[in-house]
Amino acid sequence: MEKTYGTAASPGIVRARAFFYERVVPVSGRPFSGAEAELARFLAARDEAVGQLLGLRDKASVEIGEEEAAIFEIGAMMLQDEDYAACVEEAVRDRSLAAERAVAEASESFSAQLAASGDAYLSARAADVKDASARVVGILCGGRTAPEPDGPVVLVADDLLPSETVSMDRSLLLGIATSGGSPNAHTAILARSMGIPAVVCLGPAAGRSAHGRDVVLDGDNGVLVLDPDAAEAGAADSRAAEAAARKASLQSLRGLENRTRGGRLVDVFANAGSQADVEAALANDAGGIGLLRSEFLYLEKDRYPTEEELFSSYRAAAESMAGRKVVIRTLDVGADKSAPYLGLAAEENPALGLRAVRLCLSRPALFNTQLRAILRASAYGTVAIMFPMIATVRDVEECLRALDGARAELQAEGVSFDPCLETGIMIETPAAALVAADLASLVDFFSVGTNDLAQYTLAADRQNAAVRSYYDQGHPAVMRLIGMAARAAKDAGLWIGVCGELAADASRTAELLAMGVDELSVSPSSVLALRARIRELD
Repeated sequence: MEKTYGTAASPGIVRARAFFYERVVPVSGRPFSGAEAELARFLAARDEAVGQLLGLRDKASVEIGEEEAAIFEIGAMMLQDEDYAACVEEAVRDRSLAAERAVAEASESFSAQLAASGDAYLSARAADVKDASARVVGILCGGRTAPEPDGPVVLVADDLLPSETVSMDRSLLLGIATSGGSPNAHTAILARSMGIPAVVCLGPAAGRSAHGRDVVLDGDNGVLVLDPDAAEAGAADSRAAEAAARKASLQSLRGLENRTRGGRLVDVFANAGSQADVEAALANDAGGIGLLRSEFLYLEKDRYPTEEELFSSYRAAAESMAGRKVVIRTLDVGADKSAPYLGLAAEENPALGLRAVRLCLSRPALFNTQLRAILRASAYGTVAIMFPMIATVRDVEECLRALDGARAELQAEGVSFDPCLETGIMIETPAAALVAADLASLVDFFSVGTNDLAQYTLAADRQNAAVRSYYDQGHPAVMRLIGMAARAAKDAGLWIGVCGELAADASRTAELLAMGVDELSVSPSSVLALRARIRELD
């Protein structure tokens, strides 16, 4: 028996046969056949790769959610980037390289630039460039693929690209163990979304020598056991069975109230980024949608979405929830999460730059289109609107003026909307928490975005593995800021929710409720588990 400790990346435990995934490296000895012919080959392969990536996006959005699926949209956009294509063309025309070699060199050049950018988000995009480019090269070389397992396995590999993870048959993928990687890498994020255990940074233990051996993968504690003895195997099987029983028992909570033993009723809502997520929220008995993201209605297009397109999406969500509340967050994009048509300039620190309401307020037409669509959708269900990245009273006042302007337009046009539409803000900057008492007089509710609140409070980029130890949503400073916002909400008669990852942390549920939090919004798959936790509390 060999036990190796790595880094836990996705919780859970499983015992199964190991399957070593060895990526096929395309090899082509094809000679240069002239610039025009090589460029034609590149463009055809690129278009095919874009189609494949968009197919993976659609598959991932259904299986694991729209937000995680966006990484494939990003890869497709990178392949269509004009600078990327120009780099390939330069290598073909000026150095007479075959298309395969030209794409490989463009990939290395672009990924190196991104990795050296000093920005954690852009550095993470380096892997996306390599992933997308490798797909193009593979197509140019004949499209060979790596062998797939013939039964359920724990996949071991040096590392995995996001597209490799999503492409695999989920019924066969019981766990992931990698030699390298990071718990913040896309593959780890995908594993968590898929609900399978994962351990990274295992070194040689997750190499070829593990292939075909019986293993225990413990994603809770970051351990890989090769050839477990009877005691180790039995303990793993027992833990896995207990986890499965707990998951099955949650189904009995459908239709029950989110009420503590002391009689307090709590709203448990779901976060969503697509209509598929809305359907998943209903399937998991969520009481509403506490955060409906708007970004993917913009990022998936090569132009601004029209008012009708936005309205159609929001209306579908409102009608599907059939009277249950749907809180729609206005556009939250910036230089780090954008689309080419938005024309956003590169920024040294996009997390602190022109993003979210700052961007919307700087582009009144963009903002007005979305506000009109949300207002129109409010006639078809219980809709609320929420503004992100608020830091000042002026931010809120300007957003409300823009909303009043959209209302006036629709009234003049005779278009129906809910005149009592609730208006709220996200508390995700320390400034908003510190002046929450001033902000409370302007809105109907607060929703705490703990993901950003933690990174801004602790000065720790949540996507930067080098400062991962600093990023703690339960840090006392973060909890105190949440408490300040909750007190301000209660004093003003507002309801307050939490929609970040902290909302699903069972170890923090009692503390959040004690602060006065009224609503918790989590991923659809976490709704019933949170209900169980609430019903345990006094």
